[in-house]
Amino acid sequence: MTRGRYIVLEGAEGCGKSTQAQRLAATLDAVLTRETGGTAIGQRIRGILHDTSVTDLAARSEALLTAADRAQHLAEVVVPALESGRHVVSDRSVYSTLAYQGYGRRLPVDDIRRINDWAIEGRWPELVILLDAPAEVLADRMAGRELDRFEQESSEFFARVAQGFRTMAAAEPDRWVTVDAALDPETVATHIRSAVRDRLGL
Repeated sequence: MTRGRYIVLEGAEGCGKSTQAQRLAATLDAVLTRETGGTAIGQRIRGILHDTSVTDLAARSEALLTAADRAQHLAEVVVPALESGRHVVSDRSVYSTLAYQGYGRRLPVDDIRRINDWAIEGRWPELVILLDAPAEVLADRMAGRELDRFEQESSEFFARVAQGFRTMAAAEPDRWVTVDAALDPETVATHIRSAVRDRLGL
């Protein structure tokens, strides 16, 4: 049986990942999932991570919680789907931990990578679609929304996160494709579909 392909969408808050992940999964008839919170256990972890009343969570604890979510997610959702021949489209992945807890929280990125490589047993996404847009565009999209614990972070934090994503994309051009998320959703979806077709033949 042919193994499925593992595709993820990444980017900062407000970039449109969730919408585009849903569209791509429907087009490919793929398993649609997300991190954090793609499993029942992950939902409980996500509850801690996104709760605005949690004000004293140490950065290292946050990083370890996200690694735990991803270990469970790969074991319970991603790997079984891929091995059954289904494609997987995920709204965020292990790369968000590198961006948010590594670049954003300023924890050692190499340490975060080693911990997460162990957590996911070396099963990194095959294709990463980075939805990138200027900070002011993302801020406009987030205006008026009820914000969770991460979404309430400072503009400086999100600047580091965005730069982290760009740095990772530049370091692995064969794995990453960057799409202008400031474009209208239909155009973004077209660019994503073209990238998946060109890179994976799907």
